[in-house]
Amino acid sequence: MSAKLEIAQKAIELLAGEPEGIRHSLLLERLKAELPGIPANTIRGSLVGLAEYRPTEVYRPARGFFQHAKYRDGGSAEASPLGPPVREQDFYVAFAEYLTEDLEECTKCVPLGGCVFQDKWGTPDVIGIRKARESDIVKFPTEIITAEIKLDPRNLITAFGQACAYRLFSHRSYLVVPMSSPTEDLARLESLCLAVGLGLVLFDAHDPSSPNFMLRVRAARNEPDSFYVNRNLRIIEDRLFE
Repeated sequence: MSAKLEIAQKAIELLAGEPEGIRHSLLLERLKAELPGIPANTIRGSLVGLAEYRPTEVYRPARGFFQHAKYRDGGSAEASPLGPPVREQDFYVAFAEYLTEDLEECTKCVPLGGCVFQDKWGTPDVIGIRKARESDIVKFPTEIITAEIKLDPRNLITAFGQACAYRLFSHRSYLVVPMSSPTEDLARLESLCLAVGLGLVLFDAHDPSSPNFMLRVRAARNEPDSFYVNRNLRIIEDRLFE
């Protein structure tokens, strides 16, 4: 067996056991450990064209990332066990706490969702404010922070559009999506969020009691339209400013 074929087969074997894929650096280290008789430079060179050499088994969803082709588009080798249905609103309170306690983006944050704003442009799932505290030496202006949470990886484009729309009346907007979303989609979302200033947070969409939120991109500050800020906040004034 040639070294190239041996490397390819071992790489495919390793990728088959990693539904989320493996970064280039980690795959290289694991191959070096599994194939001590093959020079490291030979392994490194073989990885460069692996996806082209074995296209039906190896897929590159993003720069510096390898994934087995059977997991492409979120595929899985095994079906997920059945359990009680999980709803997006089950994560609202947890993410409001995350924005307040972990990211410290808000001084107060509340779940919202539904059609509270009665606007076809949508209502954010979570909304919060960041106000200057009495102890602050410099009193900064009040900011509005919003978030759109999506459970279904098939609706990421819709979620991105909704989070962008919230920038009309918020200073910072976050998009919150499952960490199990296809790697290629997450890579595209990250690039788009960086380009437009959205925040991106990943989470475990299977367990509302332990969502394990993970910041991927912190939201950049945006100057919203004062008309829409006041129109929308007037509806929930008693909840945010009580």
